[in-house]
Amino acid sequence: MEQSGIRVVIVEDDPDWLRGLQSYLQKEPDIRLVGHASSGKAAVELLEKTEADVVLMDIMMSDSPEGIWAAAEIVKCSGARVIMLSSMEDKELIFDAFKAGAVDYMVKSNFTEIPQAIRSAYANRSAIHPSVAAQMREEFRRLKQLEKEMRAKELKNLLTPTEIQVLDLIDKGHTQTQIADKFVISIRTVKVHVGNILKKLGGKSSKEAAQKAKDMGIL
Repeated sequence: MEQSGIRVVIVEDDPDWLRGLQSYLQKEPDIRLVGHASSGKAAVELLEKTEADVVLMDIMMSDSPEGIWAAAEIVKCSGARVIMLSSMEDKELIFDAFKAGAVDYMVKSNFTEIPQAIRSAYANRSAIHPSVAAQMREEFRRLKQLEKEMRAKELKNLLTPTEIQVLDLIDKGHTQTQIADKFVISIRTVKVHVGNILKKLGGKSSKEAAQKAKDMGIL
């Protein structure tokens, strides 16, 4: 008769943590440990011959994040769902873990929540741990700000110094006539500058282009 329970493999190179986690999980009646490995390579080989529902994967092994590589291989070649375990909340590792196909990322100090994470992963309804979700939101905000700054830099590089000055005066409420008088140029030349600005920044009017430049931090 086949044993029931969620089949779990633990991949961990710290023998003390491995023993502790095994002991903790063995107390859960619906969780069955079916194997363990101490390296990414050994984990992939184990999963090729052992059927598992959930893999608890240590990210850092042998002082490198080889758990990321192993997770990607296991996700590709088995139906197991991978939960990454780490001793720290590292934004880059968190992103890499999810890109590799992990369904959750947990900090080891939250070990009391691991059984429920296993059940959620098995039931295919994993919710990202709140602390990790906060890290991811922060990283998304950082990337969005970085993207905005790079876009602003690109647009600023497209504009000539004179065009930026014209935009600044438009933003301050100057008319094209006033701008022409200030630069001692013709209205026609101002209109050419405005036309070039609209081509580069987009917008239906010079005021709209000036507002966009201000919003992006160009002015």
